[in-house]
Amino acid sequence: MPVIDEIRLRLRDAFAPRELEVQDDSASHAGHAGAPAGGESHFSVLIRAEAFEGASRIARHRAVHAALGPDLVGRIHALALDVDA
Repeated sequence: MPVIDEIRLRLRDAFAPRELEVQDDSASHAGHAGAPAGGESHFSVLIRAEAFEGASRIARHRAVHAALGPDLVGRIHALALDVDA
């Protein structure tokens, strides 16, 4: 399964967001240090879910990373997060 689909699936399962956008930005970083030739390394996520209500920015980011899991996070070189309730 492509990484972008894994990200979407795990975030949907964990947070049931009312809004979720995941973008693969890997092509913009081709040739940069840490960017694998096959892509699937740089992503942007916008997520809006009630689960983040009242949580600090750090807590929201930690929750997203926990939902993705260390196996998936370990395959991602860069992850830009826009997380809110």
